[in-house]
Formats: sequence, structure tokens, C-alpha cells
Amino acid sequence: MPDQDRLYVRTAEFARVAERIEYVNALTSRLNALPYDDKAARGALLSEIIGKPVPGSVTVYPPFYTHHGLGIDFGEDVFVNQGCTFMDHAGQGAIRLGDGVMIGPKTNLIATDHPLEAGRRSEFITMAPITVEAHAWIGAAVTVLPGVTIGRGAVVGAGTVVTKDVPPDTLVTGPAGFPRKRWNG
Repeated sequence: MPDQDRLYVRTAEFARVAERIEYVNALTSRLNALPYDDKAARGALLSEIIGKPVPGSVTVYPPFYTHHGLGIDFGEDVFVNQGCTFMDHAGQGAIRLGDGVMIGPKTNLIATDHPLEAGRRSEFITMAPITVEAHAWIGAAVTVLPGVTIGRGAVVGAGTVVTKDVPPDTLVTGPAGFPRKRWNG
């Protein structure tokens, strides 16, 4: 993808990212151990994880996993079901969820990757943002890869691996996100 950024592993910048990952892993382990009915504590920890207040209309059911947190932006009325993983250390706006987005259980939003060349895989990571536009619905056990935009009102069927942009008001299903069906939203 041409708009990907790189983060080289043996750098001071990566060392800072690694420290943040350690810190956020500790926070998410605390978040996931809280009693389910302690919504106030869950909200406070989630705000600490993403580094800003989470809108009161956002629901994130534990367990929830992220390794950086500062790259996640929640719109209003977002719902994230249990067992989701957001790999966001692509920086600010790495994972953007628009108003009214619904995300099914065990979904993975992965804004980072490694190079294909075996000799370079441990040298750097690549990063490209994921955007899920307003009122999109992502089904259970979906994986969205770096650089993808899921359009407004689109539906991604359970188990789909999304490697390319999904147009607005479109249904995608299957291991490669096909076939596509478009409707008038």
C-alpha cells in the first residue's frame, strides 16, 4: 500500500512504542479483570487506554485488547462486542470508528503489518489507518487489514477478511470479502 508508514524496530521511537505497549497491556489486563457490572471503572480505564475521554454512548464489552490505544477514535453510539482486538500503533487516527458503528465479537482491526521479505520482517513494521464510517456493521470474527476504509452503512459478514476498501451501503462476505452487493441506503 503506497500510503503506509514504517516504524523501524531498532530506534528510539520504537523503544517509546514498546514502553507504551507494556503500559497498555497492563491496563487492558486490568480492564478485562473488572467485574462486568462496574461500568464506571471500565469507562475510566478505557479512557486511560485511548488517552482521551470515551463518549458516554460508546459500549465496549470485555474482553477487549489493544496494544497502543492512542490511535483509536470512537464516534458516538459505537458498539464493540466481546473479544475484539484493535492493533492501532500506527499513530493518531490509526483506527477510526464513525458514529453508530457496530462491531461483532472476536473482530480484529489490524492497522500494522510486517514486510513480506523474510530478511526484513523483524526490521520494521508497516502502518496504515483503518476507517469504519458511520453506521457500518462488522459481523463476528471479521479481520480488517491495514489501510482499509469500510464505507458508511456497509455490512461486513461474519468471518470475512477485509483487504480492500468496502464502498458505502455494500455487503461483503467470505474469506476475501466477496461477493459484493450494493443497495440504496
